[in-house]
Amino acid sequence: MVTCMNQEISCNDIVEMKKPHACGGCRWVVIRTGADIKIKCLTCGRIVMLDHETFIKRLKKVVPT
Repeated sequence: MVTCMNQEISCNDIVEMKKPHACGGCRWVVIRTGADIKIKCLTCGRIVMLDHETFIKRLKKVVPT
């Protein structure tokens, strides 16, 4: 579980990033949390691993489910 912007982010949460992915999608699903955070694009399925600081910097919002 990762805490940022007074929210807890855990696996299977859907997040929206500030910049869109190359495929045009902005929404990602969190696959793994820890020192690094692994996210998967919901549009094309690409998996990206970001360090904690970069993830927090690029995060726009957590999409409510």
